[in-house]
Amino acid sequence: MSKKLLRGRVLYFVSAPTGIEDSSSYRYFDDGGVVVEGGEILACDDFDALRQAHDDCSIIDHRPYLIMPGFIDPHLHFVQMQVVASYAANLLEWLNKYTFVEEQRFADLVHGRDISAGFFDTLIRHGTTSAAAYCSVHPASVEAFFGEAEKRNMLIIGGKCMMDRNCPDALQDTAQTGYDETKMLVEKWHGRGRNYYAITPRFAITSSNEQMEMVQALTGEFPDTYVQTHLSENDKEIAFTAELFPEHQDYLAIYEHYGLLGRKSLMGHSIYLSERELGVMAETGTVAVSCPTSNLFLGSGLFDLDKNIAAGVRVGLATDIGGGTSFSMLKTADEFYKVQQLNGNRLDPMTSFYMMTLGNAEALSLRDKIGTLAAGSDADMVVLNAGATPEMKIRLATVETLAEELFLLQTLGDDRAVVETYVAGEAVKSGLG
Repeated sequence: MSKKLLRGRVLYFVSAPTGIEDSSSYRYFDDGGVVVEGGEILACDDFDALRQAHDDCSIIDHRPYLIMPGFIDPHLHFVQMQVVASYAANLLEWLNKYTFVEEQRFADLVHGRDISAGFFDTLIRHGTTSAAAYCSVHPASVEAFFGEAEKRNMLIIGGKCMMDRNCPDALQDTAQTGYDETKMLVEKWHGRGRNYYAITPRFAITSSNEQMEMVQALTGEFPDTYVQTHLSENDKEIAFTAELFPEHQDYLAIYEHYGLLGRKSLMGHSIYLSERELGVMAETGTVAVSCPTSNLFLGSGLFDLDKNIAAGVRVGLATDIGGGTSFSMLKTADEFYKVQQLNGNRLDPMTSFYMMTLGNAEALSLRDKIGTLAAGSDADMVVLNAGATPEMKIRLATVETLAEELFLLQTLGDDRAVVETYVAGEAVKSGLG
């Protein structure tokens, strides 16, 4: 691979901003560059300094656009692409009427491959270079998912849903088959290329005690894998969970009992957490992944960012396709801002873009690889145009600060604002056609 120097305005974060004026939390170069070779970032600095130090580079000029690390989505369902925009009153109706029906189609490997191709194309169009996704209960869906990710050399996390009750027969495994199939898939895909496996009990409602014991066994055998599941998303879901597990004092206690909490455990939604649950999440390093467009669409509730941060809980921000209504992390951040407004919280644009990049990388325990433009990290990047649409261009004419530009991108931007997406140093959006 040839050595390249990408030129443009360059921004990446080095820590969580303490506020909109916290310039120590990021690095910004008004005329900057990123040197890339072999899928890795060699250097990020002022353009003139890089050109002198790396005079053997081919130059790709993205001025006046903004170069940032690629966006990261830590919770979505690749098997729900054709479920997006399905009308339902609440989470459980939506699952039973649409989602469980659609997911049955993924027993067919050909169908899985067709959808996975569209899934990764869509991520790339929206500037998302890494994601943690749920597959269906079928091993074929996992094969299709990781196979497509491998072809594109994307850093991806995923896993087969484990469900042995409270879902259609065609979507049920058993405690034993769920264990056997997951073990086979972990051994095949975890750590292969840029793929990582997430052991995936869908949520407590769909896994018996016997299956949860098998999940615990798998995490013991493969401690380097992720765990992804759902937690406290909807009031009816929480009530049903309490009926199924009366021996546990709260929802989180179920996962706690089976040893599923830790720094690589991703708890989707996590809206209605007690003080005890917040304390345990913080103590174990377990990640609360907020999914604002899904929570608004299904009427689930409002995630309180400030409350979680005050409790010391690690937080991620995600689309949750297909309960979520957009693949765009920009649109997701826009809705997250509104949710925080309703909670009486101020969410500044620096924090929003930190969450979409380095923050989500930290939530995935991958800040040494993604979410940054620091030397030695993977060369996953997005190039953004804050004047991509006529209305954005009109507003951009009055923008005076970097924070204002980011807020414009967050509020009005979508895939049209993504000029280019780079995966492992290769431009991939422009090749989609």
